[in-house]
Amino acid sequence: MKKNTFNPLIFLASLGAGGIAVMPFAFLQYTVEHGSGLVKLADLGVDYSSPAGAGLVFLFAVMVVFALIHLGLTAFLLPKLFRWVKTSEFKEVLNSPLKNASLLAPFISLAMTMNVFIGPVRFFSSWMAANLQSLMLPALIFWSVLWVFLMYFETKLLKISFSKGFDVNKISFGWLLHPFALGMLTVVGTGIAAMAKDPGIASTAALLSIISGSMGIFLLAVKMIMIFKSHFNADGLPEKQFLPSFLIVVPNITLYSISAFRLGHYLENSMGMELGAYYFFAVMIPFAFEVWYLAFGLALLSDYFKKHFWKKEFYVTQWGLICPIVAFGVLGSFAYKIFPAAGGIFLCRYNNLNNSGRRILCHPLEAQLSMCSQQREEGGGFSKGYGVFELKPI
Repeated sequence: MKKNTFNPLIFLASLGAGGIAVMPFAFLQYTVEHGSGLVKLADLGVDYSSPAGAGLVFLFAVMVVFALIHLGLTAFLLPKLFRWVKTSEFKEVLNSPLKNASLLAPFISLAMTMNVFIGPVRFFSSWMAANLQSLMLPALIFWSVLWVFLMYFETKLLKISFSKGFDVNKISFGWLLHPFALGMLTVVGTGIAAMAKDPGIASTAALLSIISGSMGIFLLAVKMIMIFKSHFNADGLPEKQFLPSFLIVVPNITLYSISAFRLGHYLENSMGMELGAYYFFAVMIPFAFEVWYLAFGLALLSDYFKKHFWKKEFYVTQWGLICPIVAFGVLGSFAYKIFPAAGGIFLCRYNNLNNSGRRILCHPLEAQLSMCSQQREEGGGFSKGYGVFELKPI
């Protein structure tokens, strides 16, 4: 990369930093006992002088340091981006179907910023934790603006791809930044839909998320078929600067899996649906796919790591290697919480809470979005009333 030449893919650095900041939060959310809703610092009554406490301090440090790096890089890179879009180089990249996927990296990073605020920043801020619902409307407004810009820009890029000719055999896995951007947008929107108690906010976020998510899933399927077909028509592996993008399939799968997970919470809380084993399939099938795909990808890149990765020559696409590891770790946290109970997904136990009745509490994975606690009347084989529902492994 020439000196003073801006490359929008540099936003992958801020994206990676944000992902690393979010990963410990996801780990704590699903592996540490805490109150209802999203985990916060006040929930962790731990002796910090113990080995476990020392581990928590390390996770806290990772969240703080990389959240600051993410926010700092974002603030540093945005003015450079705004200046660059006024240049002829931007127009050249925009009108090239083989290059313009790189223009989506800033959108992905900005969507990650919302995850950083709702995760690590809220984790340490007692004010944000206490006033989360009052922040749902501002979050929806900011996200909706981002949604409009990204959907417009993505449609524009698709029009360019359809109207301008290009050699389809030259496409790479970097093309998957299209569904990646839509997936990151959707996962934030479904999070708002699942967390918001206001029906208007939740339903608006859910509807827009379904639109962007369906577009992203379609593009992911189409582009993966085209990319693999192009690869098999070529001789050998792509050029070394394109090799890191092979693993971008992993974060794509993670984003749409978590989006489906969060959409399920919205349907349960806003629509009164009972989805049962839906969560297991929404998380475990994508996670199983990622296990073998990541192993295959790392095996495929083994020569790249030995011969090129550790050399002084640097390609901005190397920042993209962070995202697959982070994405796999985050979805792994979801899978960890879900899979132990999968064997007894339909087993339940009813206990009286008080003389006036019983209530039903959902699977522990509800803690992700403080959604699942609800009351309902049960009939059938059980006496009518309320009960405590607990999933138990066989």
